[in-house]
Amino acid sequence: MAGFRTFLKSGHSPTLLAAFIYFTYCCGVWVSNGAMAPFIKESLGLTPAQVGLMLSIPIFAGALMRFPLGVLAQYIGRKNATLVEMTGIAVALMYGYFVVETFNDLLAMGVLLGIAGASFGVALSLGSGSFPAHYKGLAMGLVGAGNVGTSVAAILAPQLAQWWGWKTVYGIAALGLLVPIVVMVALAREPDDVDKHASLREHMACLFEKDGWAFSTIYAVTFGGFIGLITFLPSYYYDQFGVSKVQAGQLTMLAAFMGAALRVLGGWISDRWGGINTLTAVLVVVGLSLLACGFTQHSLVLTTLLMLLCFAALGAGNGALFQLVPLRWPASTAVAGSMIGEIGALGGGLVPNAMGLSKQYLDTYLWGFALFATLALLTLLMMRWMQLRWTRTWAEKGGRARAAGPVAAQPTGATATPHFR
Repeated sequence: MAGFRTFLKSGHSPTLLAAFIYFTYCCGVWVSNGAMAPFIKESLGLTPAQVGLMLSIPIFAGALMRFPLGVLAQYIGRKNATLVEMTGIAVALMYGYFVVETFNDLLAMGVLLGIAGASFGVALSLGSGSFPAHYKGLAMGLVGAGNVGTSVAAILAPQLAQWWGWKTVYGIAALGLLVPIVVMVALAREPDDVDKHASLREHMACLFEKDGWAFSTIYAVTFGGFIGLITFLPSYYYDQFGVSKVQAGQLTMLAAFMGAALRVLGGWISDRWGGINTLTAVLVVVGLSLLACGFTQHSLVLTTLLMLLCFAALGAGNGALFQLVPLRWPASTAVAGSMIGEIGALGGGLVPNAMGLSKQYLDTYLWGFALFATLALLTLLMMRWMQLRWTRTWAEKGGRARAAGPVAAQPTGATATPHFR
């Protein structure tokens, strides 16, 4: 407890709290269609492939919006960027409440829900910006635990949809937006950890380096897997095991909560053990547990236990990866985080599509699970190869922060230009 108080005193804890509440709300809104998918499918008579497409649109849209929001945050400030984004979320929810009637309307709504999914890089950078390097893993883990918003959506949205209809949930969510707006205005302050005089080209340097793409690939497994599976699980539990719509949400909530809670632990462990070491264990567990899920589709209990294990690993992996980001790009964490978040989260959109297509055309979800498990194990091999250079340049062995500060692993000078490595 004393150590945690020391951590809180080392930075600006009210901003950390505001970033957590903001990110929690955004995560819940982002996956709201997934949480209500059994109701929407029944209401509009959708096929498994249509459900997969519907669930993937918010993920793809949110991923594509992350980097532009990160760039905007570099110039107007991260706090101001969150307020701009929440204004867009309000418009999106009003569209859902007043306009959505058909499948095409639902796809358009999915694009608008992507606005909420754009919050990731800015939220983590805002919350951790005032904390020193050796605490950034924990700070980012705490903000990233806002993924618990997905579990809130999974437990509340089906119940509200059963009482008042699924479209009404959008209106209730719009009223709830007042909470993160008030907290952000009242508590948050802009960190001073960014070079405001750096050029856009310098901020975007990570786009031109192999490290940025390597991080994005890892993130496609950890966060892409988390958000893709969370969006898909209500439909999977409802269709595969015949549980009620509300029970499907409750089972999804357990997995989402596990992933969100373990994100904090993943950041904390990575500060001490190293992000690379943590990610090695994570990718092994994810690959094996997902492959096992493909062969336990007859058992609700075994599937649920394996999902809890998988989501624990995914959550820890998200915390571990973003312990490494500020070490690799200390002067442009918001943009680097948003770029990695954008490209990596695109992987999440593949999950519901792969599952829906596997079920519709092969009459089993096995091959969807097997595809993602294979991706996890291939990503592990790539990371173990890349880490040989990482630990010689900008990180200690295993992925811990260097005691003397990061080695110059990115262009930061006035004459530096982006380059491929």
